[in-house]
Amino acid sequence: MSHATLYSFRRCPYAMRARMALRYAAVELEIVEVSLKAKPAEMLALSSKGTVPVLWADGRVIDESLEIMNWALAQHDPQDWRLLGDPVGQAATAALIEENDQEFKQHLNRYKYPERHPQHPVEHYRTEGEGFLRTLEALLETRPFLVAPHQSLADVALMPFIRQFAHVDREWFAQAPYPHLQRWLQRFLESELFVAIMAK
Repeated sequence: MSHATLYSFRRCPYAMRARMALRYAAVELEIVEVSLKAKPAEMLALSSKGTVPVLWADGRVIDESLEIMNWALAQHDPQDWRLLGDPVGQAATAALIEENDQEFKQHLNRYKYPERHPQHPVEHYRTEGEGFLRTLEALLETRPFLVAPHQSLADVALMPFIRQFAHVDREWFAQAPYPHLQRWLQRFLESELFVAIMAK
């Protein structure tokens, strides 16, 4: 690969999962930290959406985090995050990511910013999001990761959003009835991969 640039925002969950996949795949990368209040003209020239992450690699622009992850894994996937040869696992991965990105993210936004959604108290939005937490807790009761015996695309794609949900009220999450999910998240937070992609 000649050159790759990622326009990113450190705390954005979409950018986090893209950075994790790119680092895991050992893609040589320049990361440009974007100020969301003053987005660089070169990023906007690549993607008029104006949202991070945006990857420019070998003359190609990819401005969806999941597409960036899949592109990175196509370059190098030493631990089989894509679960090649496991169509059941791949289908389960796709379903979890869709529920996370389409439904859970909406509940997370309302829980995190209840002042923007004054129709209900914050507890209402947290309860709505808990449905997904229960789904993940059930999956983790029988194995350490969501869809396979080892870490895979599903875990990495979902983790930044579960982290955000947990951090809205850390005291509540610490005592909530999701011990397997809590351990899964903590393992991620302490991992070399996550620590490295969150370094300032």
